[in-house]
Amino acid sequence: MDTKTITLETPLPRGETKIDSLTLRKPNVGALRGVSLRALLDMEANAIATVLPRISEPCLVAAEINTMAAPDLLQTGMVIAGFFLPREALAEANASVGSLT
Repeated sequence: MDTKTITLETPLPRGETKIDSLTLRKPNVGALRGVSLRALLDMEANAIATVLPRISEPCLVAAEINTMAAPDLLQTGMVIAGFFLPREALAEANASVGSLT
């Protein structure tokens, strides 16, 4: 999967409207420049905040990311980390989660 759409628990204000969902695309090398892959996999806030504007639709700006609720930041970090899993490992993880429900 090259994109994932998430619903924000706390919508982000943007002018007169609110952003209530984000579509994140799988980052390429250019989107990861200047960021430690380890920091992303550890879901460090600064690493997520650096990559997020590069891969989000709508494109978020730093001020919007800085007001993001913690659960939403964690959710975006989990999606970003998930993009690093090989397809086979992701399919296995999804299958094992499906068997738990």
